[in-house]
Amino acid sequence: MIEFCYETPFSLKNEEEVRSWINTVVEGENKTVHELVYVFCDDERLLELNREYLDHDTYTDILTFPYSESDGIQADIFISIPRVLENAKRYNIVVEEELRRVMIHGVLHLVGYNDHSEDEKIKMRELEESKLKMFHVEQ
Repeated sequence: MIEFCYETPFSLKNEEEVRSWINTVVEGENKTVHELVYVFCDDERLLELNREYLDHDTYTDILTFPYSESDGIQADIFISIPRVLENAKRYNIVVEEELRRVMIHGVLHLVGYNDHSEDEKIKMRELEESKLKMFHVEQ
């Protein structure tokens, strides 16, 4: 089950297509989604969570909280809509594309990929690109 919760005036235009895409990505990594909740919020909410749970005093675009380490994904993913909007503008890309990038970035963490080292960051970016292309093929 994939749910979308909105704490800002923002809402996805195509929830079913996004659900299908995320499920396809997860299944391609030999995992299943048990419960995945996306919470779209503002900067202050993410900053509060970042301080409380990670002891980081910085703004971020996404925080992922897994609740299971099995093959079945159970997690909450918090996404700052203002960060996504700012990043889209900064990188001169469509907001929906940046949002999907951030959404799948969280999923990639949940299926076992990291981005701590430079090599891992490069691999993560390649995976994001590959998974974003899957969204366009499915639609």
